[in-house]
Amino acid sequence: MKYILIFFGLVFFIYSCNTPKTTTNKEEIDPSEKVADTIRIVNEELEYEIIIIDIGFDSWLVTQKPIWYYSNSSLQIKNNIYVTEWNIRVNLPHQYDPHLYELPIDYSPHIDYGKEVNYKLYMYFQFFQQKYKQKLW
Repeated sequence: MKYILIFFGLVFFIYSCNTPKTTTNKEEIDPSEKVADTIRIVNEELEYEIIIIDIGFDSWLVTQKPIWYYSNSSLQIKNNIYVTEWNIRVNLPHQYDPHLYELPIDYSPHIDYGKEVNYKLYMYFQFFQQKYKQKLW
């Protein structure tokens, strides 16, 4: 019993000798680190802006199929379906969680937003469904 106590005491001593982790003030944190999971896409010609703020989306996105895998037309069709369902759920807060579906998405199937925007929007819908266990389609 004496040796067991000495052993645990020694393990505790070694564990407590770990170097302390340094903390930084909020002012010292690089602003790019604060918004690491914020994706912002702007096209001033068409006057649209997409901002995706969801923890983990940026790191999840790099593990998915690349943009060249999809055609712009297929992304447009899928996004139109997802946006329609999303906006229905925004308008039914008593039926769907209003914390998940907070704001409607203004997406027109008649506007060509470009492949990058369609890709990021489509991938966000995939991420959203996986993370929050929702089925939009």
